[in-house]
Amino acid sequence: MASRNDSMNSIIGPGSIFEGKFYISGSLRIDGKFEGEIKTEEALVVGETGKVKTNIVAKTVVVAGTMIGNIAAENEVRLDKSGKLLGDIQTPVLHLVPGVVARGEITITGGQKKDVKKVVEESYGGLKLGDKDK
Repeated sequence: MASRNDSMNSIIGPGSIFEGKFYISGSLRIDGKFEGEIKTEEALVVGETGKVKTNIVAKTVVVAGTMIGNIAAENEVRLDKSGKLLGDIQTPVLHLVPGVVARGEITITGGQKKDVKKVVEESYGGLKLGDKDK
């Protein structure tokens, strides 16, 4: 997982403020403040001093700072102990560390391409969630 400065293609450093659109073909680490739109093909890391307000679509997302917005990750999401998140998460794998503060809906796909609700309903035996026992 790309979480160190030497493996990042781009960095928004501590004390920096970026507002607008940022499209990157590699990985991005944010230790400053970012508000706008991010598109990355690889990893996005919000460092401990990072403050981010955006929706993120990336392969891997690590939040150790503060983030407001939704996350859709192709591989995994990691919320580190200093991480604070207000937003929804959709990912095949979610790592949580004690100390995380978060609010939102979480969908863990387990790598399934099918709708998660349908996978669970089928596993339960065909009854739809919310159906009353008869």
